[in-house]
Amino acid sequence: MIVLGVAGAVSHDPSAALFIDGELVAAAEEERFVRDKHAKGRFPYEATRFCLEYAGIRPDQVEVVAFPYARIPLLGSAARWHYALRHWYAPDRALTALLHGNRRYRRNRRRTLKLMADLGINNARLEMVEHHLAHASSAYHLSGFEEKTAILGIDGKGEYATTFFGWGEKGRIHKIKEFYDPDSLGGLYGAITEYLGFEMLDGEFKVMGMAPYGDPQRFDLGRLLRFDGRGFRVNTRYVNVVGLRRWKDAAGKGYYFSPKLVEWLGPPRQGDEIDDPYVDYAAAVQAQLEEVALGLIDHYLGDILAETGRLAFAGGVALNVKLNQRILARDDVEELFIQPAASDAGTAIGAASYVASRLGEKIQPMRHAYLGPSYTTEQCIAACEAHPRRPAWRRVDQAPRLAAELLAEGHPVAWFQGRMEFGPRALGNRSILGAPHIPGIADRINEQIKYRERWRPFCPSLLDRVAPEMLQSRHPAPYMTITFDVAEEWKRRVPEVVHEDGTARAQVVSRDTNPRYYALIEELERLTGNGVVLNTSLNRRGEPMVCSPEDALNMFFGSDLQYLVMEDILVTKGEAS
Repeated sequence: MIVLGVAGAVSHDPSAALFIDGELVAAAEEERFVRDKHAKGRFPYEATRFCLEYAGIRPDQVEVVAFPYARIPLLGSAARWHYALRHWYAPDRALTALLHGNRRYRRNRRRTLKLMADLGINNARLEMVEHHLAHASSAYHLSGFEEKTAILGIDGKGEYATTFFGWGEKGRIHKIKEFYDPDSLGGLYGAITEYLGFEMLDGEFKVMGMAPYGDPQRFDLGRLLRFDGRGFRVNTRYVNVVGLRRWKDAAGKGYYFSPKLVEWLGPPRQGDEIDDPYVDYAAAVQAQLEEVALGLIDHYLGDILAETGRLAFAGGVALNVKLNQRILARDDVEELFIQPAASDAGTAIGAASYVASRLGEKIQPMRHAYLGPSYTTEQCIAACEAHPRRPAWRRVDQAPRLAAELLAEGHPVAWFQGRMEFGPRALGNRSILGAPHIPGIADRINEQIKYRERWRPFCPSLLDRVAPEMLQSRHPAPYMTITFDVAEEWKRRVPEVVHEDGTARAQVVSRDTNPRYYALIEELERLTGNGVVLNTSLNRRGEPMVCSPEDALNMFFGSDLQYLVMEDILVTKGEAS
């Protein structure tokens, strides 16, 4: 059976994913093709074209198209009544919920049908899947867990739901409890993200990176949310606000927090520096998220975890690696699978896997996230020949060895190989690399290449045989979705990938899933004694990760990078050789 998932339900992160006989064969985010980060307001035309072309599938061969946004009926809908009652101060929103339902449903269905018609997907039927069931499926069905599995989903919101608790067994997903907008942990964290000067849906990980520099006890943010151990209620006088309750800047742009929050905490943060007291606000909201999420897990999933020890997690908040470290540290969690594309991009996987499973397919576990386009050495050469900057390039026999030698000499290296990653993390195919034992290499990449805030951490990619010693854990970590406490010796050996709190958001690399990247790290280990490389995404601040050789060259010439390895060629500029 051929099932295509397309996503873009809430106007950001559109994507496509293709399953053939229960196996995920291709997935990509629209932003990578159109070069517009998060591709807001777009639909996944280019991503869909790629998935079909990669698999050699004609549009008319697709049997089902699945989309992660469903109709929520009026009668008996606790979600719609909850939303209406909690938005009493914005009667237009409340009445729309009661009389017309979730307002994006018709638009999403219409746009999906248009995409199908435009691309010639004319023999498929359309299945609309609840947003949080799609998140749940993207984690549970792709986890490979055979036993009964606890399922957790936390994000900003879907149709109405913001938080999902359930369990999966024998391929079926069962709901336990949902919470509804505006009672949203992801929304609250996003509102504070905006208050701290970052863009919602993009800057939450910056708040997470800022938090270790602050004191979570300095300020009590308890008035933002009431939690009683089994439920929570967000205070919409401060955050998760709509309409006239929104604070507006001088240009008239409205934000997800209110003037009342500004009166309480002071003016919103501006600029890139770490300012007092904003780091303490970041620390406090991170601590609040962890406390409430862990408490809810106790109440709704504790019995299942005690029975099985397995948890599958998705939704935007599943990318909060510090929360994930706390979850993994629980005595009742033996194994934690986090969908690497946990945000809305991953709902293309989830919608398709949910429908395929319901139709009797056995969904194959997700082995890696290398699901996007790849390019041959000849295509990379052609891109160099066509580029207006006429880059200098030469073929190389041992690209991993050459890259490792450059790294050991202290040079950052752009590394472009294989299939593009799906999800927000560079995992060794579209990466900028550095040798993490060299003092100042992280600052150099920040200041000269990435142009991003100086306090954001860089992450290590490390060999699977090194991981137990450095991370003090044997838990799988292929996707940079969990932080680990770094062993003291390794803090001294690779300080450039250890964050302020002594942790690292690690990618454990196996030869099986990425042999070429593994070979590079092994060569670096031979030269430096450390089987670890600093890894950050191949892009500049505010841009999507690169997709094609042309994208890589544009990024290369728009930065101070001197070395770019694309498949079996080395590209240089200036005095580099």
